[in-house]
Amino acid sequence: MPLSKPGRMLGVVLPLGLALVVAPRAAHSQDVLDAKSAVHIRDVYLADLDTLHAKITALAMAIPEDKYTWRPFAGVRSISEVLTHVVHEYYYFVPTSVGGAPPSDFGPPLAAEKRLSAITKKSQILDELAKSWAHTRAQVGSVDAAHLTGTYRPWGTTIDNASLLMAGDLHEHLGQLIAYARMNGVKPPWSK
Repeated sequence: MPLSKPGRMLGVVLPLGLALVVAPRAAHSQDVLDAKSAVHIRDVYLADLDTLHAKITALAMAIPEDKYTWRPFAGVRSISEVLTHVVHEYYYFVPTSVGGAPPSDFGPPLAAEKRLSAITKKSQILDELAKSWAHTRAQVGSVDAAHLTGTYRPWGTTIDNASLLMAGDLHEHLGQLIAYARMNGVKPPWSK
C-alpha cells in the first residue's frame, strides 16, 4: 500500500532529524576517539559492509532479470534502480564516509547517479556491483587510522557517526530489496 504524503515525508524527515541529533555528538567523540578505537570502528564497519554486500549481491542474483524493472507502484525505485543506487553509494558515499574518494572517472555525483540508474540489464548491474564494491572495500580498508580520530572531510563528522549513518542507509536498501524480492516470489537465499 503506497505511503501517504505525510508518511513519505516522515520517511525523509525522521532520518534527517536523527542525523541532526547524532551530529552534535561528533564534537564529544572526537575528544575521546584514539587511533586504536577508530581502526576498530572502521573494521566493524567494513565487516558489516561485507555482510550487506553479500546479501545484496545474493538477492541481485536470485531475482530474475524480467523482474528488474518491477516497482511496487509509480514514483518509487524499481529493483534495478535500487541496485544501481547501491552501486552509486559504493562508488561515492561509502568511500567519502571515511574521507576517501570516488573513482577518478566517476564525474559529478548527480550525473553519475542518473547514468547508473539507466542500467537495467542484470549482467551489467552485477558487474557494476562487483566493481563498485571493489572500489569501496579498497577505500574503506586502506584509510589511515590517524585520519579517523577526529572530524574529517567531506562529512565533517567522526568515523562512529559516519559509519552508523551510511551502514543504516544500506541496511534500509537491503530491506527494500528483501521486500521487493518476496513480493515477486523470490525467497532471500540465506533464509530458511
